[in-house]
Amino acid sequence: MTGSLISTLPGRYYTDPAIFAAEQEKIFEEMWFCALRSADLPSPGDFRTVQIGRESVLIARARDGALNAFLNVCRHRGARLCVDEQGSVKRAFQCPYHAWTYALDGKLIAAPNLTSMPDVDRVEYGLTRVHLREWLGYAWVCLAVSPPSFEESVMGAVVERLGAVEAIDGYEVASLSVGRRIVYDVKANWKLIIENFMECYHCATIHPELTEVLPEFADGYAAQYYVGHGASFGSEISGFTVDGSAGFEKLASLEDSRDRKYYAITIKPQVFVNLVPDHVIVHRMFPLAVDRTVVECDWLYARHVIEEGLDVSRSVELFHRVNEQDFDACERCQPAMSSRAYARGGVLVPSEHHIGGFHAWLTQKLGSAD
Repeated sequence: MTGSLISTLPGRYYTDPAIFAAEQEKIFEEMWFCALRSADLPSPGDFRTVQIGRESVLIARARDGALNAFLNVCRHRGARLCVDEQGSVKRAFQCPYHAWTYALDGKLIAAPNLTSMPDVDRVEYGLTRVHLREWLGYAWVCLAVSPPSFEESVMGAVVERLGAVEAIDGYEVASLSVGRRIVYDVKANWKLIIENFMECYHCATIHPELTEVLPEFADGYAAQYYVGHGASFGSEISGFTVDGSAGFEKLASLEDSRDRKYYAITIKPQVFVNLVPDHVIVHRMFPLAVDRTVVECDWLYARHVIEEGLDVSRSVELFHRVNEQDFDACERCQPAMSSRAYARGGVLVPSEHHIGGFHAWLTQKLGSAD
């Protein structure tokens, strides 16, 4: 197509299990993946299992306070080591099949008759370690043997959006506390959710509360379309809340130039960061099937807001409504992706052209998948 319209991906990219399998292998298992909030595992022995691509990953707090990540697979006969999604152990993980037992650092420490098997090296047969970095208060893991540069592929998304990685420092995201977490089970392909978040052509249609707070969104241009641009609050709006009423004082370290503005960042492949003066909203997507994506959304506030039990409901309700409106739209699109009417895809209007960059990135990552 020419002129002001450009083509989208063909419909099969949202419905073909083979393409989803290629995405699991070449994207989710090769890139840095934001798995959990570090504070979710406060004590030694605390753990959580996370599905990343085709792998179950076990993340645990060690006795020295460090977070470690491993493939959730016993090295003996391949049984899943932890069957619970989260929990806590006292000192070790024990496989429920043959009782091979691993320390919190992944080393094999016990097994039936282990002393009579001197050829079983306790380090070599320890759990398979996965790369882990902590940033913005989250644990990011990478299954690749040689991970891509964290600075370029993760922090670089902040540079692309805000102009410099230091531009996010004033929000002190790592020191904030989770005021609310809502988990959404969305019956849609993960790319539909990414594309929806990247554009605001739909905002005037389905987001009345959001466009009331951010009037420029009604014009159809997403805040992340322009480097360094933040969408300004409406003149009659006091805070980023469902009714525009006052929220909390702006975060202590935030520059005055970022007050009364909203910034959105997409960190490929599965994170959205929303920055407003008094809190931060982080979405983490977990693509589980070609037509199913679980989204965990955290609302993060200054520690004193949570410790003092202040009411966060009005700020939570604004983006909760936005989430429900967005995910409902994505679920309406998913069935049509297999329609003959969408076999060759659809079109992107000028205010959506930057989504074409996402499509180009995707097809480059998949290589022969097309």
